[in-house]
Amino acid sequence: MKYPIGIQSFEQIIEDGYVYVDKTDLIFNLVHEGKIYFLSRPRRFGKSLLVSTLKNYYLGRKELFNGLKIASLEKDWNVYPVFHVDFNSTNFTEKETLEQKLNFYVTEWELKYGLPDRSGLLGIGDRFVEVLRAAHEQTGLRSVVLIDEYDKPILDVLDVDAFLEDRHRNILKAFYSVFKGADSHLQFVLLTGVTKFSQVSVFSGFNQPKDISMDARYETLCGITQKELETYFQEPVEEMAEIYNCDYNFMLAEMKRQYDGYHFSKKMTDIYNPFSLLNALDSKSIEDYWFKTGTPTYLIRLMNHFNENINELTGKYYRQEEFIDYKADVEMPLPMIYQSGYLTIKGYEEFGNRFLLDFPNNEVKNGFITMIATSYLQPGERITGWVFDVLDAMRAGDIEKLEPLFTSFLSSIPYSMRRKDNEREKERYFHYTFYLIMKLISVYTVYTEKQQSQGRVDCIVETPKYIYIFEFKLDGTAVEAIEQIENKGYAREYILDGRKIFKIGASFSSETGTISDWKFE
Repeated sequence: MKYPIGIQSFEQIIEDGYVYVDKTDLIFNLVHEGKIYFLSRPRRFGKSLLVSTLKNYYLGRKELFNGLKIASLEKDWNVYPVFHVDFNSTNFTEKETLEQKLNFYVTEWELKYGLPDRSGLLGIGDRFVEVLRAAHEQTGLRSVVLIDEYDKPILDVLDVDAFLEDRHRNILKAFYSVFKGADSHLQFVLLTGVTKFSQVSVFSGFNQPKDISMDARYETLCGITQKELETYFQEPVEEMAEIYNCDYNFMLAEMKRQYDGYHFSKKMTDIYNPFSLLNALDSKSIEDYWFKTGTPTYLIRLMNHFNENINELTGKYYRQEEFIDYKADVEMPLPMIYQSGYLTIKGYEEFGNRFLLDFPNNEVKNGFITMIATSYLQPGERITGWVFDVLDAMRAGDIEKLEPLFTSFLSSIPYSMRRKDNEREKERYFHYTFYLIMKLISVYTVYTEKQQSQGRVDCIVETPKYIYIFEFKLDGTAVEAIEQIENKGYAREYILDGRKIFKIGASFSSETGTISDWKFE
């Protein structure tokens, strides 16, 4: 089986015999039920392949769709004028790059339709309107406009160059305004991207597109569903099961934990990250493929000066407007984190029309927490190596090793990172530090601030042979922490569990920034 990893061309996938998960029935519905659309999905989620498929469909390349669902649905196969703008391959951090790229596109289209060069007379948007008018007159058919990663010119300079960010926003706003002036010449328009900007929107110059990002009808338009995984990829999953010395169903469960878990509507259909899934099937190995491709620099930049900690954002319910529109003048990271794919919908509460947001899967959770911990704590130790040392000690039940591991790691955090000016911020830093540390080791079952009948335990870690119950105190004593574990009965739910239980009390010093007292039973 050939996997189209990194291939975004529909025609190449079909012509060269790569596996193609057929979504053309959804595409048929899309093009026949509306006109101007916007779709937001995380990076490497198949947006460019969707655009390429639509391009070939509107170019009437019927032969490419033989055997696909749309072949029995579409009867006409008209050849429309198609205008495809792809911002993926360009770095927009240099001044005038955006203007040059748009000018190149429009000049090429003017030549194709025999129009004179009017760059000195008309703006880029008005020139595009003239192109659309000419294409309509010459072909007798309205035009199709496909814009891939519409927001990249803004994201490339977001929080880096305010002047260029504003300039790009205004240029795109003028360019996209053609969709209002040329409405009678347009058959279909799709803009894809990661973020949906609001208020000072690039969309405000024309009639708002239909946002299908959370439309249940199109939630599976990008990505791979559980049914599609089992239908198209049963054989490679079976091969992976042999390599991992497990049965088929266990292998499916492992793939699900690692790469599934995205939801894009109230319907809550599970969607796999296609890039990671295809890489895993091709390599026959479960690894962090999507995260290895790099974290968007704009997200790291933005989070560096946001006051919210990730534990204060995850596992909570929000109204749709709180995480859908990115408001460039409001310092709130949630919409950007959600739209970038680091959080997803994990539940829907009809009362109040609210959505539960949390990490989609293990790959994203582990990678994102590692990134956040590195940025927030800035430890002198290499995080990955430290994590494996802790995991090895916990797997072996070597309780004696845990104290020096925690102490050395905390001691390596720069004084400037942990210094807080008031008691509330000291407490907040303390809780967030241990939240990040415990999430880093969540290859095991880890519960942070787990609610029980008698109270909320700071952390419980379950390994195959051992259960670790942690209680942390800020400027307190380890004895107080152990007494709380006993008095609150935190170990009670594990009485009938056959695994050995360790109760660990630790005191964290706000002065030294590390463990000052440690006790275990």
